Formats: sequence, C-alpha cells, structure tokens
Amino acid sequence: MSTRTEAARPARPSVLTALRQNGSGPVLVVLATLIAVMLVLNPGFYEPPSLMAFLRNAAPLVVLAIGQYFVIVSGEFDLSVGSLVGAQVVIAAKLINGEEDRTWPVIALMIGFGLLVGLVNGLVTTLLRVPSFITTLGTMLVLYGAIRLWTGGAPTGALSESFRQWGRMGIDMPVLRQLPYALLIMVALAVVGILLMRSSYGRVLVATGDNDTAAAFAGGRVWVVRTGAFVLSALFATVAGILVGGFAGVTAQVGQGMEFTAITAVVLGGVLLGGGRGWIVGAIAGALTYQLLERLLVQLDMPSTLNPTIQGVIIIAAVAFAANQSRMRRGRRTAPQTPAEPQPVGAA
Repeated sequence: MSTRTEAARPARPSVLTALRQNGSGPVLVVLATLIAVMLVLNPGFYEPPSLMAFLRNAAPLVVLAIGQYFVIVSGEFDLSVGSLVGAQVVIAAKLINGEEDRTWPVIALMIGFGLLVGLVNGLVTTLLRVPSFITTLGTMLVLYGAIRLWTGGAPTGALSESFRQWGRMGIDMPVLRQLPYALLIMVALAVVGILLMRSSYGRVLVATGDNDTAAAFAGGRVWVVRTGAFVLSALFATVAGILVGGFAGVTAQVGQGMEFTAITAVVLGGVLLGGGRGWIVGAIAGALTYQLLERLLVQLDMPSTLNPTIQGVIIIAAVAFAANQSRMRRGRRTAPQTPAEPQPVGAA
C-alpha cells in the first residue's frame, strides 16, 4: 500500500530541472563567472569592507528589481519606478529640510504616496484596461513634471542624518567593519518577496501572467493580484528611494533611468517578458550581476557611457528569447495528440 502511494506522488524536480524551468540558470552561471573574473582582476574587492560597500550600493537596485519582478511576472510593465524614486527623494528633502524630528513623519508620508501611485497604476491598468506600458509611462511623465514644477527645476532642502543613515550607515562589527543597514533591508525584503511568491497570491500572480483568462476561469481574481503587483512595485521603489537618498543625496538626476535598469536586471534574471515564468531569486541575481558588471567595466577602465548599450542588448535579447518561448508554448498547446492504437477485440 505504501509503495503504491509513493508511486502516485509526483516526483520532485531536481535543482537543475527547476533552474531550467524558471529560466534562472544562465544568470547564475554569468554571476559566478563575473565573480571569478573579478577575483582574478582585483582580489581586494572581496575583502569584507569592500564587499560590504558593494552590497550597500547594490541594495537599491535589488530592491527595485524585486518590485519590478512582481509586475513583469504578472504580464505587465512598470516604467514609473525611476521617476517615483526621484520624486520621493526630492519630496523628502524639501519636507525634512534638515530637521531631525520630521524624518519619520516624512517617511510615513513617502510610503503612503508610494502606495497611492501604485494603486492608481494598478487600477488604471486593470479596471480601465489601459496598457500598463502607457499607464506607467504617463505616470512617469506626470511625476517628473510635477516635481519640477514644485521645486522650480532644482531640488531644494536637505535630508536629515537619521534619514540618510539607512542608505550609508550600518552596524559596526570587528571583521566586516560595518554591516550596512541597506544590506539588512535588502535581505529582509528579499525574504518577504520569496515567501509572498510561495503563497497562494504568488501562484495566482504567475498563473495570471501565463494565461489570465485561464486564471480567471480557475477562480483567480486577476485584477486584484495585478493591482497588488503595482502596489508592491511602488512600495519597493519607495524603499529604494530611501536607500538612494541615503548615499547619493539630492540631485536633479536621482532616479533617472532606474526603471530601465530594473527591467534589465529582471529579464537578465530569466523572468519571461510577458509573464508566466520566472523566479524571484533569479531577479535578485540579475540585479547583482548587472551591478557587478558595472563594477567590472570600471575595473577595466571602460567608459560608463557603455552601460545603456549593455542594457539595450540585454533587453533585445530577452524580448527575442521571450518571443521564441511563447511560440514554443503555443506550438506545444496546439500540437495534435497521437491517437491511441486500437486494441484487438477480446484483449484484456
């Protein structure tokens, strides 16, 4: 009886099979290769203080990529996160204006504003059925224009030290010298994202990206989970803005282009454009890979102007790969079934 029960259970896929199915295998290979190359070129990079500084600087992109992952795996885009990061930093600087006692009320206001932006993006996309590309592009332009109008074209005010500590300070330790708060926040949000994707919400979100009609017929509330993805994306962008403001300060260019960098990191992590496939760990690995690639270009004295070219190549390759995967999936679904051979009359 026990043998029959065990045989009825589906076999758990191996690690290699799981990596191949969710598309995150290649980025882990690339990340391991870049780690090895950097080890040869600059062994000092892996000394604890230097490594902690790298992870601190990478934390905003990782957080932004996690938020973008929720949207992309559901079959949508969020182009507003870069402008939201910039808007949040500018708003914080103008409202705090160097006053320590204003820090936490302003952070609470930033979170509320981020949730509102995400909710508007989600509802316009799901209920009004405006394509998310157009919705979030419009939001991006609205935020840029509103902030420039409010500040007169140049950011004003100053961030308090208690605000900036989350992006540039940490816990003093003997070996590491300092464990960055940004790294701790990044790890905490990564764990939250992984647990969320293992829940029923995450399963419905992936099913929605794969086939929203089938997900709706199966009882999934498609518009709810997609709206939630936009809200999560905006919330994570707000946290990224807090971290960016910590070590970069307030400039007119803060947040500019980060939406494309986040999308590049997510698709580099094997998340399928169009939704339905991808692993949140792959998106995190994609962000770390992109950040390490930028560091490697600096190590090789390559111009930073090469970064947009790299982003473009990655996005074009990812779109081509996604189109090929979609054709293969449609081919498997429409392939004719081989009819069973007829059994002889009287056969047992």
